[in-house]
Amino acid sequence: MVTDTDGYIHIIEYLTAHLSLFENSTNTNDAKISVLEVIEQEMSEQIISLCNQNQALTFNQRNTIIREIDAIVYDLQEILSGVVNNSVTNEQLAFIKEFAILIKNLFDTEINRQLIL
Repeated sequence: MVTDTDGYIHIIEYLTAHLSLFENSTNTNDAKISVLEVIEQEMSEQIISLCNQNQALTFNQRNTIIREIDAIVYDLQEILSGVVNNSVTNEQLAFIKEFAILIKNLFDTEINRQLIL
């Protein structure tokens, strides 16, 4: 659905352009939540929002979206493998929130494109 689109490639390129946020970072956040936990939480929230906004999605479409999100989280784990278990910093948290919104927007675009066709 989205992981094979140019939009997804651009979002991954955006992530790689900002990898410096995840390198040699020190946590200034009092919460001891890991980078991976934040990724999972933010992606979940955005996909729940996506499904709530698109009540007409079928069971199979929702399952496809969930499988794609699993693949995206896996990609993020691979790219950020050295830091996924580190405590998230405030800057990383803000970036991950933005990244999750970009992923949701990509799904929104694809859902709307399929509805138009």
